[in-house]
Amino acid sequence: MLYYLFDWLQELNFPGAGMFQYISFRAAFAIVLSLFISLIIGKSVIKKLQKAQIGETIRDLGLEGQLQKKGTPTMGGIIIIASILVPVLLLTKLDNIYIILMIFTTVWLGCLGFADDYIKVFKKNKEGIAGKKKLIGQIILGLIVGLVMCFHPDAVIKEKSNVGKQYVETEEVFKFDNASRTTTAFTNSPAEHSTKTTIPFVKNNEFDYAWLTNWTGDKSGILSSIVYILIIIFIIAGVSNGANLTDGLDGLAVGTAAVIAIGIAILAYVSGNSIFADYLNIMYIPNISELVVFIAALIGACIGFYWWNCFPAQVFMGDTGSLTLGGIIAVSCIIIRKELLIPILCGIYLMESISVIIQVSYFKYTKKKYGEGRRIFLMTPIHHHYQKKGMHEAKIVQRFIVIGIMLAVISVVTLKVR
Repeated sequence: MLYYLFDWLQELNFPGAGMFQYISFRAAFAIVLSLFISLIIGKSVIKKLQKAQIGETIRDLGLEGQLQKKGTPTMGGIIIIASILVPVLLLTKLDNIYIILMIFTTVWLGCLGFADDYIKVFKKNKEGIAGKKKLIGQIILGLIVGLVMCFHPDAVIKEKSNVGKQYVETEEVFKFDNASRTTTAFTNSPAEHSTKTTIPFVKNNEFDYAWLTNWTGDKSGILSSIVYILIIIFIIAGVSNGANLTDGLDGLAVGTAAVIAIGIAILAYVSGNSIFADYLNIMYIPNISELVVFIAALIGACIGFYWWNCFPAQVFMGDTGSLTLGGIIAVSCIIIRKELLIPILCGIYLMESISVIIQVSYFKYTKKKYGEGRRIFLMTPIHHHYQKKGMHEAKIVQRFIVIGIMLAVISVVTLKVR
């Protein structure tokens, strides 16, 4: 909303109004505003949750300090959602399809997570929403995202064209924002719908999902879209559930999400800037730069919530927050065509999910074979394994965040190392 106000003021030559045209300015503003909102409203939201007796119920698993968390307010993901949406509504172009998609993702998964928490807290049903119903909600979101990516007129990419290619002057390379773009190799490239994505550590760093269906001949186009949508659904379900599993220690889920979001912001920025896309030899995605402002709001919201959620936590995000964070991360990676980087960028989530899969599979296998289930880890998700080994949860969180930083750096480096 403020974007359109300042756009109008710029037409009137109002001093300083042109600053709102710059992605970097609005992204910085979004971080500060979302951080400020989460810190300001956090305390009042926590008090209201305590007053409503919306506290976490704890099942005794024999973990150190676990029972001390009983009664800690949950559903704090409301703080994160509000801290994201307010700056986004104020600072972004609301007619941008990617912003619309991200707002829908935030609200959709926020409502799904809220319903899950509501059932757990008020209906005293620890299981919350049935797994199948939760999966249906994620499938619907994946279907919508997939259809938009395949068929919306603004969801397009550009690839380098050697025809009439003009390189920018040296001094212009340092003008990073959309408003300062000059002619690049993408000028004569047509905008096209594509199922292409970026694949890491490969010289020609693009992969087209259509390759999976080329053998079908004339039906390849339709089938490639179907395959692409199914993969999107799988990614959204996997990452959102991975984030949910990671939310088991104070500050772990939100801390790792902040690190991942910084990586996504960098990837989105270079993909949406024709100069950087030209230099890095990657596909250029028109209109994607607005996503940087959204992700900046996410970063600020995560840091602000970490203030309340770090050890010892004053509030838990609940599924309201964890499902939303996971979904936002998954969808943003998909729309910047970097979803194949998720195993690296979201390596913490992957590690948490795989530990559960391995544990459950091995337990079932040994129970069938030996009549008694056996375990590989002391407890899963894997952060509980380290708790069982006597490591303090604050140290586990700090080390997981350090690992997340290393993985985020590797993800960004893949743009050049191939």
